[in-house]
Amino acid sequence: MTDFSVNIERFTGFADQYDKYRPAPPAVLAEILIGLVHTPQLVVDLGSGTGLSTRYWADKAEQIIGVEPTLDMRKQAEDQTEAANVTYRAGFSHQTGLPDSCAHIVTCSQALHWMEPQATFEEACRILLSGGVFAAYDYDWPPTTSHWEADAAYEVCTQQVNATEEKCQIARGLQRWKKHEHLSRVSASGCFRYMKEIVVHHVETGNAERLIGLLFSQGSVMTLLKKGISKQELGIDVFRQTVQHVLGDTPQPWHWSSRIRYGIV
Repeated sequence: MTDFSVNIERFTGFADQYDKYRPAPPAVLAEILIGLVHTPQLVVDLGSGTGLSTRYWADKAEQIIGVEPTLDMRKQAEDQTEAANVTYRAGFSHQTGLPDSCAHIVTCSQALHWMEPQATFEEACRILLSGGVFAAYDYDWPPTTSHWEADAAYEVCTQQVNATEEKCQIARGLQRWKKHEHLSRVSASGCFRYMKEIVVHHVETGNAERLIGLLFSQGSVMTLLKKGISKQELGIDVFRQTVQHVLGDTPQPWHWSSRIRYGIV
C-alpha cells in the first residue's frame, strides 16, 4: 500500500488559513455535473479538506459525504458546516468505506494529484451508480488578479519556494502526480465509458490580504516554515511588500480558471 503519511503531515496545522482564503467551486460546476446525472441523491467529495468543496453541494443534493484522511482538515470542515445533509468521514480516495453503487456524483477538488490514481478511479467506479460521474477539478494558480504585478510576484515567490523545497529535500516521501496527466490517466484506467476535459471560469474578489493568505494556504510553503526555513529565504517578505503595494486593502474582481476532468461509469 502507498504510504500517505507525509502527505497528511503536509496539510496539517493550517486548516483555518486554508478554509479562509481558498476559492469556492465555480457555480457552473454543479450545473454541468447535475446535467449529466439529473437529480443527484448522494455526492461524495474525495479529499474534502476543510469542506469548501463539500458544503458547496448542500443545497444541490440530498446527501453529501466528504472523505478526508487529515484529522486537522476534517475537524475544520465539521466546525464550519451547518447543513444537516453534509457529513464527513475519515478515509482515503482509494478506501472510502462506502458501499457499492451508492453515489450519483464523486468529486475531487484540487486534490487528485495527491491521490494514487488507478486505485482512486477504481474506488470511484465501485461506489458510483451506472451512469454516474467522477469529476476532478483543479484551479490554475495564481488567479488572475486586478494587477499583473501581483500575479508575477506570486509566481516568482512560488518558484523560490519550489527551488528551496527541492534543495532541502523537504518533499522526500511525498506522494504526488502531475496534474496535466490527469485526463490521460482517467482514459487509461479502464473505469469510464466516456471522458472529457473542460475549462470553466468564475469570479471572486480579493485584495492583498487574500493573495498573501493564498500563499500561506500552500502545503509547500507551510511545510518549509514548519521546518524552520525563514520567510526571507523563501522570498515571502518581498512578495508581501509588492502585493500590499499594488493590491492594497480594497477587494477587486479576480478570475479563477478551473480544469474539470470527468468520466462516466
